[in-house]
Amino acid sequence: MSMSPNASVSNGPESAAKRRRTIGADTVGSSVAIPAATPPAHIPKRGARACTACRKGKNRCEGDAPCRRCQLSGTPCIFEKPEKKPAAPVAAAFHLERLARLEGQYMVMQSHVIGMQNSLDRILQVVQGQAHSGAMFPPPPPPPQAVGNRPFEEDRGDKFPPLPGFAPPPHKYATYGIIPSTAASSDDESEDTLPRATLNAPIEALQGLANAAAEAAAVPSASAPRVKKRKRAEPIPRNAFPHVVEKGLVADSEARELYNIFFAGCHLFIPVFDPLYDTYESLMERTPWTFDAILAVAGKIRSGNGPLSPTFYKCLEEAQGIARSSLFGPVVRKEAVQGMLLLAAWSTNGWLPSGHAMRMALDLGLHRALEKLADDTGKQRTQEEERDLVISARIWLCLYWFDHQMSLGTGRPIVLRDENSIRHCRLLLNHSMASPTDVRLVSQVELIAQKTQIYETLTQMNGQVNHNTLAFVRRATIALEKWYDECDELHRQTMDGDSLLRKILAGELHYAKLWLVCVALRGVSWDKMPFEQRELAFEAKNAASSCLDIFLSSPEYRAALRYAVHDSLVTAAFSGLFLLKMASLFPAELDLALITVQVEQLAQLLSDVAAERYALTLRIMLANLRRKVGLGSGIQTPVPHAGPPPPGFAEMVVTPTSYVDPNLPPPFTMEELGFGPGDRNIVIPAAIPLWLQEQSLNDLALPVNGSDGIFLQMAGNGWAGDFAPMPEAW
Repeated sequence: MSMSPNASVSNGPESAAKRRRTIGADTVGSSVAIPAATPPAHIPKRGARACTACRKGKNRCEGDAPCRRCQLSGTPCIFEKPEKKPAAPVAAAFHLERLARLEGQYMVMQSHVIGMQNSLDRILQVVQGQAHSGAMFPPPPPPPQAVGNRPFEEDRGDKFPPLPGFAPPPHKYATYGIIPSTAASSDDESEDTLPRATLNAPIEALQGLANAAAEAAAVPSASAPRVKKRKRAEPIPRNAFPHVVEKGLVADSEARELYNIFFAGCHLFIPVFDPLYDTYESLMERTPWTFDAILAVAGKIRSGNGPLSPTFYKCLEEAQGIARSSLFGPVVRKEAVQGMLLLAAWSTNGWLPSGHAMRMALDLGLHRALEKLADDTGKQRTQEEERDLVISARIWLCLYWFDHQMSLGTGRPIVLRDENSIRHCRLLLNHSMASPTDVRLVSQVELIAQKTQIYETLTQMNGQVNHNTLAFVRRATIALEKWYDECDELHRQTMDGDSLLRKILAGELHYAKLWLVCVALRGVSWDKMPFEQRELAFEAKNAASSCLDIFLSSPEYRAALRYAVHDSLVTAAFSGLFLLKMASLFPAELDLALITVQVEQLAQLLSDVAAERYALTLRIMLANLRRKVGLGSGIQTPVPHAGPPPPGFAEMVVTPTSYVDPNLPPPFTMEELGFGPGDRNIVIPAAIPLWLQEQSLNDLALPVNGSDGIFLQMAGNGWAGDFAPMPEAW
């Protein structure tokens, strides 16, 4: 059909009539100007311009009502109105914004590709130039040598402060058999943005080419190189650092003794190991970092209240040196997370190292291990792959619990909120490679998940204690008791009623009830509480008393406290502090003699296991109670003699002066704390936290900063003492 104007005129009267029908509206309104931007009206299709009878008979219809065919046949001529298509939304601005965003991402990706291409060209030039020598890169400089027990320093003339630690290991960046993470990089990625995996894919591909080129250059061959299929993961490289036994710093017999000390009780409080798999030889070969950390923890426990041994300092220095190198070097082993977790767990300030361990685990993809274990698609895994998933899941669960516990215990924000990574935690219990301590690990994870929900709910109430708050506390208490019943049943399947793990589980229930009330009633004037709040306070007192009874009545628990971490020691010490404050508020309703005897026993028990930070805090609160009870009722409570003060307490004691401020309570003396008199006999008031001072005796709630606002801050705890001062970060 011709598209010329003449062809359109020569179509006869029928086409002219069609044109008249089509443009009739335009000719009628020709005197009205139509804007150019107005979209054209919707023109119905040919089938929509025919009547119903003609369309059913597939006959040609004139389009006028009534049509001639219907007039001749006497059929009603009915025209159905065509369906109007919805107008397309005006989204010009949206499309322009999306186009600009995609163009910007494309430019960024193009610049990255150009830079990587230049880098690859340089790498290939080096490979071609050094292929005959068999070495791709020059060997890294040797790490600086240590002098005695001092941190490592480099003998250079630059202006930077000497950083202690080891040089980063010369590892390549690759997956090394670790579980790859397929999680989204961020929650802000939408369908309109390029996924970040597409930006990282060229980097991974080029890195694989570079690694393959390095291997080909290291092994020269006369024959033509064969093209092999690239493996999904490269083998894990050798350990970059030797352990203390290999370096000759610790004898093998002493290292075995320390290993046995650690697995005599430490693995119960940080259940991240399987004693059947993590043997002495296995840990020594697989992970010098974790091996040195285990020996350091055991060395501190073996020293007890005595001076710390040189073995402890050597092992700790080696473990911390490897830990520092992981800050700026690649981490290729999941056991590295175990080593960092141990250094954080037995430290009084484990917030920073636990955060680093969390990010190492995320980088290695350990948070995907439970999801892969729960995958029932029928994919077959080898025994080695199954073992890798079980170990990765155990490490992740322990780290998840510890990081959340550190956040709740110190009042810091919770960094990780991905509960999907722990929802399959009970899979470990029925697995053939389960550890005897997995039941405790699962119980801890489920408890910390409940405590996190409780804390976030109470935080949203902004300190308002009303009927809704008290009702929530009741419901939370029921949920905690249900958690205990389920977990105790899991323990009962393999343990009797007097086992240590079941005692620990019961103590955690009572402390969780105490913690719940102290968080809910934060900011309440405890000496002026209404009846319902007062009833909650006495329920918390009963929980604290039950918790204290478990510590003091179980010989297994008393003996295991020497292996305990900070969290378990806080559980015991805060229970005693709460009872002392309740006795100060309600002396006529509580048995003061029984409470003081129990707290004195607990303080002595903590002193015996070198937990002086918690023992001294209890002694200060005891002195507060004796002052108040002795002055108010005339009762003179005898003070037991606790022996010489610990070394870390010396910085808090000064020589008494003649000036005494009458507006402040008199400072505590060494005799009041149970120690013998000396030249330095007065405790500095500023060294005592506000929560322990006399003006805060009516405050039973947890402070905002948690345990940091309750217990004394003592120096020389063994992890930082006796070392040269560390330089601050620049």
